[in-house]
Amino acid sequence: MRETLCPALETAGGVHLELLDYRKEFAERHRRLRGRDSWKCERRQDFVELDHPSYDAFRAGRWEESMRLLDDRRESLRETMRERSLRATVFHRVRVVEEPLTPYLQWELRSLAVQAECGAAIRVVPGGRVARFEESGPLPEVVVLGGETLYHVLYTPTGSLDGAIRIDDSAVVSSWTALIRGLYGDGEDVTAYVDRHVATLPPPRVGSGE
Repeated sequence: MRETLCPALETAGGVHLELLDYRKEFAERHRRLRGRDSWKCERRQDFVELDHPSYDAFRAGRWEESMRLLDDRRESLRETMRERSLRATVFHRVRVVEEPLTPYLQWELRSLAVQAECGAAIRVVPGGRVARFEESGPLPEVVVLGGETLYHVLYTPTGSLDGAIRIDDSAVVSSWTALIRGLYGDGEDVTAYVDRHVATLPPPRVGSGE
């Protein structure tokens, strides 16, 4: 089936949400989901994580501690997956990956692999897979929640979360759902990708020159 381009989110309208409002609204709407799945596409190769001890350790150059802290999250992650299972909802995540990996992405892929080992639905696609959609620039960061609400997630130039634009237009939501679902269907399980491409890499260098 021939893929079609999705609507540009910059012209799709929507409601701008400041960071705290976005976090509160997203959490409430996701908590209410029953029997409907969600889809996320993550395109940027660098982010700044807030309130994440493993990320902080990674940024400080303490790689072994960072990995240990990821492992410490397993029981909490399993409980999250059990709770979602009771609500019959799956949060599918597509991670677009460019090689060579940025230091951040090397860390994040290890984090995502731990999540997948605890039951999260996460797959990796190469940057070339989305090139046809990027004639006007990289894909935005998008979450489609329960097939009803699309969040165009916003970030500062340095990669810090900066709120979102909520879009409820059904045509836009459906189009982006189809795109992300298609990418997910083509993707490789993140644990397999990490085993082949990440697990044997030396700890990433952070700080100047990364």
